[in-house]
Amino acid sequence: RPGDESASVFDDGHLRIDLGRRQITRNGDTVALSRKEWSLLNLLMRHGGRVVTQPQLLRELWGPTHEQDTHYLRILAAKLRAKLGDDAAAPRYIGTEAGVGLRFIPGP
Repeated sequence: RPGDESASVFDDGHLRIDLGRRQITRNGDTVALSRKEWSLLNLLMRHGGRVVTQPQLLRELWGPTHEQDTHYLRILAAKLRAKLGDDAAAPRYIGTEAGVGLRFIPGP
């Protein structure tokens, strides 16, 4: 939402994400994301901790003809998690709802 800075900035002391400025730092080091990684992160953060379904993510990131291509999403999420320093087994930033979708974890 325009003017809603709280939805576009996340900072837990280790990871700082500023969507408006397209800047991420992890432990003070700059993290570079691809265009698709940015799009996924932006979409998840804008949903404020709510699950975004796999079909919705696929439709918004790759278009309506890719709603069944869940392997695209798994690969992209794994790359994003690695860059954020997240662990899929014990997620801190990007959670998976098996068979449903993904969510950004906004805090403890």
